[in-house]
Amino acid sequence: MKKRKVEVVVISDVHLGTYGCRAKELYKYLKSIQPGTLVLNGDLVDIWQFRKRYFPKSHLKVIKQIISLANKGTQVHYLTGNHDEMLRRFSDASFGNIHLQDKLVLSLGDQKAWIFHGDIFDASIQSAKWIAKLGGWGYDFLITINSFSNWCLEKMGRERFSFSKMIKNSVKKAVKYITDFEVTAAELAVDQGFDYVICGHIHQPEMREVQTKNGSCVYLNSGDWIENLTAIEYNNGAWQMYHYENEDNDEREDVEDLNDLNIYRLIKKVTDHKNEQSA
Repeated sequence: MKKRKVEVVVISDVHLGTYGCRAKELYKYLKSIQPGTLVLNGDLVDIWQFRKRYFPKSHLKVIKQIISLANKGTQVHYLTGNHDEMLRRFSDASFGNIHLQDKLVLSLGDQKAWIFHGDIFDASIQSAKWIAKLGGWGYDFLITINSFSNWCLEKMGRERFSFSKMIKNSVKKAVKYITDFEVTAAELAVDQGFDYVICGHIHQPEMREVQTKNGSCVYLNSGDWIENLTAIEYNNGAWQMYHYENEDNDEREDVEDLNDLNIYRLIKKVTDHKNEQSA
């Protein structure tokens, strides 16, 4: 399968380790691209809801593919989110081409992009974490029920339906929160001289220019890999939103990858990357 070359790819809110995660689709997407820079903008692994009894091979294959990309030269920036905040104690650590950070500033020609997860804007998480965790469990349960209902709808030849999107779009407070989130991020970006601000966290893919009293910037949100299956790609001086669509892939290649699923060997390759180049 021919891989697309992409300068920068941003994905967020994968939530590996939960039933709602669409790991198979994300794996196919990662296999289809050859990015110069891959930004994992928070909540790659859902440590809040992590269960030892549930981490299937499809989730492990996503990690394997990310490590494989790093081994082949992709600069991988893992930015921490609220569901993987335990990793923040290790921020600014690097393992070969994999860099663990809380935020990232990318220079894109004469423009600058400010990238961070976005949970710093969520007062409920900062002041009452147990409420946020309860909401996360409820969301995962809702997605699990929704997955079963969508399986039934597809068997009947009908379109998929999202319970959570219906709730977000119908509850005024949810709509207001999303709007406030976007405006707050844009205002901070303008004040600090950034041309782009890129977040995740709210699972709402978006790309729009936001005007503030001090100027304007482009706000982008990479969505998630639970419902929206979206990523943000940068090429030739422009950003665009990528929406995953199921495509036929070489099943033989997937079988070979499963048989060669040795994460520890790949980690060693990544951490020894510099030594291998100088050898």
